[in-house]
Amino acid sequence: MSEPDDDPRAAKDSFASRVDAQARRRLSARRNAGKGVWFGLGMMGLVGWSVVVPTLLGAALGQWLDYQHIGNRSWTLALLIAGLVLGCWNAWRWVSKEDKAMQEDLSDDDE
Repeated sequence: MSEPDDDPRAAKDSFASRVDAQARRRLSARRNAGKGVWFGLGMMGLVGWSVVVPTLLGAALGQWLDYQHIGNRSWTLALLIAGLVLGCWNAWRWVSKEDKAMQEDLSDDDE
């Protein structure tokens, strides 16, 4: 009985699967050709702004509330923290969605 390494059909199937995987990787690279270093830096900027904007809006609203309603509570601090939490949650959700899409693209390329 011959071993699988000696079987010409198995070698042909293995070679064909390697060529197919390489062709899929090349097609994927062509589809994502515009996603270089600048694309990655731009995405980091978007994630940063998705945290900064709600934080600043919360602080501004809190400062306005503190000015309108003078009291013991610091609305500025409370809404600053609320904006920060909201921004971090939004950034995490967006990044996890993008990561899931990338993982699906990778798994599609491997098939």
